[in-house]
Formats: sequence, structure tokens, C-alpha cells
Amino acid sequence: MDLEIDIEDWPAGDWESLAARAVSAAQSVEPMLTNPRLSLSLLFTSDAQVHELNLQWRGRDKPTNVLSFPMLGADDLHDLAPDGPPEMLGDIALAYETCAREAAGKHVPLDHHAAHLIVHGLLHLAGHDHVTSEEDADRMEALEITALAKIGIGDPYGDSDEQE
Repeated sequence: MDLEIDIEDWPAGDWESLAARAVSAAQSVEPMLTNPRLSLSLLFTSDAQVHELNLQWRGRDKPTNVLSFPMLGADDLHDLAPDGPPEMLGDIALAYETCAREAAGKHVPLDHHAAHLIVHGLLHLAGHDHVTSEEDADRMEALEITALAKIGIGDPYGDSDEQE
């Protein structure tokens, strides 16, 4: 997957490498994400910017930890041939202040929490959902846990009140 990463208002860190590892982890549990034609735009930004995006595109007047904006439907992604021109999978935006606050509250490193949110966002872009049913939420959480374990990150839902 081709990654376009923009980092604004995040502390110094190797966010590009983290993003690449998180993408690889998500691909390991969701084969539709392995299509070589796919590209992803990933924005590490501020709560203020995510707040604006959340209000504009979702009608929610608050920041959130991660936003995902799919460019392909799940059926389109499923049917996408491996040969052909590049296809934009979608956009993901992470809000620094919310991510940092959640990581501190969970007593986990910020990079672990950010990796979790990137995996979470990618699974949304692949058509997974945690809102429509408890069964879907359980399935998505299991994929996240498995993906993160592959890059050495523990269960983000263990003893957690985190809600994505």
C-alpha cells in the first residue's frame, strides 16, 4: 500500500515507521488491504483540525481520536483487481491531544495507541464496523488485537474503557 503521510502538530517521533508497521499489521488480518493498487492518506494532526473534519463530514461538534474517510466501498474493494491504476483506499486523521490524553489514561505509550487507531481506521476503510452490532464489534476488536500482537502491542481492550 502506498502511504502518503502528513504530520502536523504531533511531537517528534518516527510516525512514518509506526504507520508502515500498523498498515502491515492490518494487512495481516484483512486480506482486502493487501491489494498493491491501494493508497492511503494518513494525517497526524491536532484536535482542532479533527474537530473541524468531524463537524464538516459527520455533523459531530467535537474532536475524536481517529476519523476514517473511505474512498472505496467494501464491495468495490473486494472486487478490485490487483492490476491497474492506483486506487485511493481513503483518508485517516489522528487527533494528537485526544490520542495523548487517551494513551495517558490507559497507561500505554502514545505510539502504541496511535498504532491501534491506525489499525482501527484501516479496518473501517475495509468495511468493518463496531457500531451496528455487538457481534461486529467483537469481530473488529479481535482483528485489532491480532494485528497489534503481530507488532508487539498488547490487547488495547484489556481492562479498558476506550471507545473508538
